[in-house]
Amino acid sequence: MLSITGRKYKLCDGISRRDVLRIGALAMGGLALPDLLRLEAQAGITRSHKAIIMIYMAGAPSHQDMYDLKMDAPTEIRGEYRPIETSVPGIQICDHMPGLAKIMDKCVPLRSVYGSPSGAHDSFICYTGRTTQNQPAGNWSSVGSTVSQLKGPVNRAVPPFVGLAPNAGHPPYGSPGHPGFLGISHAAFRPSGPAKKDMLLNGVTLDRLGDRQKLLKNFDQFRRQAGAVKGLDDVTSQALSILTSSKLAEALDLSKEDPATLAKYDTTGIFKMDELTRYFDMRRATNLLGHQMLLARRLCEAGCGFVTVSDCGWDYHANNNSPKQMAGIWPMGNQVDHAVAAFIRDLHDRGLQDDILLVVTGEMGRTPRGNKHAGRDHWPQCGFSLLFGGGIKRGCVLGKTDAQAGYPTDRPVSAGDMVATIYQQLGIDPAMTVPDLSSRPVPIAHGGEPVHEIIA
Repeated sequence: MLSITGRKYKLCDGISRRDVLRIGALAMGGLALPDLLRLEAQAGITRSHKAIIMIYMAGAPSHQDMYDLKMDAPTEIRGEYRPIETSVPGIQICDHMPGLAKIMDKCVPLRSVYGSPSGAHDSFICYTGRTTQNQPAGNWSSVGSTVSQLKGPVNRAVPPFVGLAPNAGHPPYGSPGHPGFLGISHAAFRPSGPAKKDMLLNGVTLDRLGDRQKLLKNFDQFRRQAGAVKGLDDVTSQALSILTSSKLAEALDLSKEDPATLAKYDTTGIFKMDELTRYFDMRRATNLLGHQMLLARRLCEAGCGFVTVSDCGWDYHANNNSPKQMAGIWPMGNQVDHAVAAFIRDLHDRGLQDDILLVVTGEMGRTPRGNKHAGRDHWPQCGFSLLFGGGIKRGCVLGKTDAQAGYPTDRPVSAGDMVATIYQQLGIDPAMTVPDLSSRPVPIAHGGEPVHEIIA
């Protein structure tokens, strides 16, 4: 068996563990890939004309220190960063984000997004538009899973919903978004590290694979009689499609990318690797944001409709309103600036800016007033998102906050509104319903409305 472990994180929630995937070989008892798909809730079958890439900024970034600086506020509120002009007159952002400043004419920052009322760390609200409260049987489904169900199959060799999040000590941080009551066949495929090597037949002929498929059916009959999970047939079918095609493996193979493009996305040089011992193990450089973004682009080009990316490391309760977070030992702002700016330029160079919608968001914002540790604490009342491409207007800003960036004062945007906007841009009616496990119709946008002001 092959064990695959990603980076290990320890966050303010105090939870620390390693998410381990175990991958076997093609064998009598079953196929390795179906097992991986089933155990990690991975499956899917479609591609949309447009695709979505969502960067979940795990831990909640400080909106006051990135896109909504308040220079007229007292020092303990405005922090130590300074604004710089962007390519759009009137829009200023943090001085540690010069790459995004240069291409702000292609982006839309939302300054009035509010998140989970609980103030807890969780990707759930970003991926579903809902809180974890009062869930139906099977739980709420993520946007990626809903897209998988509603858009239908296009290319069975490429999953419609892929999660690229690295393994995280706090499971909600590494979550790609769960299928909930839609079932395992609409869960995210998670190609963690070397797992992509098992997506090829590696010398197994199609005839031999066919024999093993027949044998697998006999074993599966017993498993189903023993109460196997709903959706196993879809999982196994997709696994066989992946194994008999190299399309997904090639999309995940960065060695096939132009070296010049690889260099543009590379963020490994931003970090001082020998000093990163307090929170994270960064030795697995392939988990860095730039590499995730490049993989996400390649997956969308290959036919994937929804990709989630996780940028872990924003859970700072100390020094997050000083240069230490944005450009010091753990320069999160610099990494986002480099990777996202490279991605946006790349999409424009390839003519994909109208086909792929990028959503950059966190689960909440940070307190307007700094704490005694020169940091900011949890603040669900207000945060931000950054959008690009996919039919979204460019070079404008939406929403305003009060003098301390604590509360929206103009055009508040909920997580449900963000989800509705995503569906709208994919050509899915946000007012649609899907049946839950009790056959009750559930609105896919949960009452959210598309943010029409930013839709071109």
